Amino acid sequence: MMRLKQLTLGGLLVAGALPAAAQRPAPQTVFTDDVDRFWQAYDSVRSTAEPARQVAAMNRLYVAKGSEGLRAFMKARGYSAEEWVRQINQYPKFWDSVRPNTLSVKTKTAEIERSVQRLRRLYPELRDGKMYFTVGGMRSGGTVDGNLVLIGTEIATGTAQTDVSELPGKWLATVFAQQRLDNVVALNVHEYVHTQQRSEGATLLAEALREGACDFVAELATGQPEQSAYSTYGRAHEPELRTAFKQEMFGADTRRWLYNGTKAATVADLGYYMGYAIHKAYYQRAKNKRQAVKDIIELDYTDAAAVDAFLTMSGYYPEGWDKAALLTALDARRPVLLQVLPFANGATTVDAALTELVLRFDRAMSPTGMAFEPTARGKEFFPLKKPLGFSPDGQRFTLQVELQPNHEYEFVVSPRGFVSQDGFPLREAYTVRFKTR
Repeated sequence: MMRLKQLTLGGLLVAGALPAAAQRPAPQTVFTDDVDRFWQAYDSVRSTAEPARQVAAMNRLYVAKGSEGLRAFMKARGYSAEEWVRQINQYPKFWDSVRPNTLSVKTKTAEIERSVQRLRRLYPELRDGKMYFTVGGMRSGGTVDGNLVLIGTEIATGTAQTDVSELPGKWLATVFAQQRLDNVVALNVHEYVHTQQRSEGATLLAEALREGACDFVAELATGQPEQSAYSTYGRAHEPELRTAFKQEMFGADTRRWLYNGTKAATVADLGYYMGYAIHKAYYQRAKNKRQAVKDIIELDYTDAAAVDAFLTMSGYYPEGWDKAALLTALDARRPVLLQVLPFANGATTVDAALTELVLRFDRAMSPTGMAFEPTARGKEFFPLKKPLGFSPDGQRFTLQVELQPNHEYEFVVSPRGFVSQDGFPLREAYTVRFKTR
């Protein structure tokens, strides 16, 4: 893959006279006070073993004194004092090792400000925003809420030296392996670009482009190549990723490519890289680089025709594609729930003494996922008592049920939970209905 020439790209966009609006001082401010408040609360929590006092200290010293950014982050991610206390008690090695890194963000504020000013030169229409460094609950490195950039500093500043030995799963270990403290600047610009974008898209292609736009524009603004784990992997494996992404890009399911930190087969969030690569191709083909940046940031991800046209103009797939054929082939890769056992779905004379149902799928399913939901009729008609798990071949899932005579039952087997062993969700939701005699 051709290496991105940062100086050339930056020069194309920055050289020359700038509009007066682009030269004005930036009004946005980077806030870091929440980080200091978290560690004050942390020390208080660690000073006592009494759970009630620990939660009270976290609420008093961190939550109650938190910035508007912390309040927005808590709402967006469902964080609570109880969750922070639990994590502090469970993962002390992690918190102690990441603490110096989180405190170092105060030394990055000037560089972040400079990067945002470069972003304003790249994109003079930039709307003002505020950036808040907070400490989150280990589930998000960053997000946005309106014009607020919200950074989970405990994730954004983790590095290969951060102690993850106590943590479950491999997600943060993978993230931190490629991360440096300097990455926090690009992360902030990435999230800042999100504040300028339109709504989320409904397809994998649209969402990958939305995330990849932020990475590509952040790279232009900072003048530094993207250094995430997915970018490193993507550059090394782009040919095969390019082919695989094409097969799935028009589908609605993003789980194999985006936001899959705990379930990725190789490296999480490879859809970010694919979106970045498409934007890079679009930018390199564009004669007017400033207009290209505007096109990238302002693309309407809810408009499927606009997204498809952008992909065409990027030239990333010069061979073209047959969208209908791709969707048909993608649908065929999704598993199907074939039947309910030991009776036919819709049966009206089921024995109320029955204690187990079996769901039979057309292929081997992942053993880690499941999702059942009541129908609109409510929990009174929901018969499930306990999931018992998959058969060794992965094609049968057994459920424990509790039934009453002369009663109607129904529930939904949801694509949200059941996926095949290669990561594809159910083709459609399946509603089980029956009545006991």
